[in-house]
Amino acid sequence: MKESDKKEVINLLKTAKGQLDAIIRMTEEDRYCIDISKQILAVQALLKKSNLTVLRQHIHGCVRNALLTGEGEQKIEEIINILDKYIK
Repeated sequence: MKESDKKEVINLLKTAKGQLDAIIRMTEEDRYCIDISKQILAVQALLKKSNLTVLRQHIHGCVRNALLTGEGEQKIEEIINILDKYIK
């Protein structure tokens, strides 16, 4: 993974972790349910964005190299399996 993308993923995940901690506190404090739900959606968006960056790098790196060396079928199947989970 490119260093800039790695930093972006780490920052997104750390932000999500901080928001999760805040959501736990909000829940413990019996905060308004809609406010909690909005924060959960925000964390999901961060996780989705970080996952997309990881997958993009995997396709541009690992999958591309596997295709160039004639070993792409396994990598293609991995991507299909991930997309199947992602779509559900």
